[in-house]
Amino acid sequence: MPKSLSTAPKKKKPNPIDRHVGARVRMRRLMLDMTQTELGDKLGLTFQQVQKYEKGTNRIGASRLQHIADVLQVPVSFFFEGADSEIKSTESRSMFVSEFLASSEGIALVKAYMSIRDTKTRRCIVQLVEQISPRA
Repeated sequence: MPKSLSTAPKKKKPNPIDRHVGARVRMRRLMLDMTQTELGDKLGLTFQQVQKYEKGTNRIGASRLQHIADVLQVPVSFFFEGADSEIKSTESRSMFVSEFLASSEGIALVKAYMSIRDTKTRRCIVQLVEQISPRA
């Protein structure tokens, strides 16, 4: 009897922890201005594998995570920071912030903001963004 299309296995959503760890890998890689290809080369992987890790599609094993931590110059614990709050609610504000910080725009904004030494100017920028934001 031929198999029905409806019996095809469903795609599993990435585990929230795997997504969080992947987002933290991406965030740190972008902070170092490193491409997925460069990280992959240092790990002996393709950029596609790095991409899958960063999306949480593929789980990162313990020894591989240690190697990634060494290459990205952070302790392994860095990848789990903030994970508890994301487990409780994957659609929470912390997930939004993690995804923003893992984006190239987020990294650029944070780097530029942190380079401003004058506290008053930084406060003014926050106020400006709050005023032009539709959710402010």
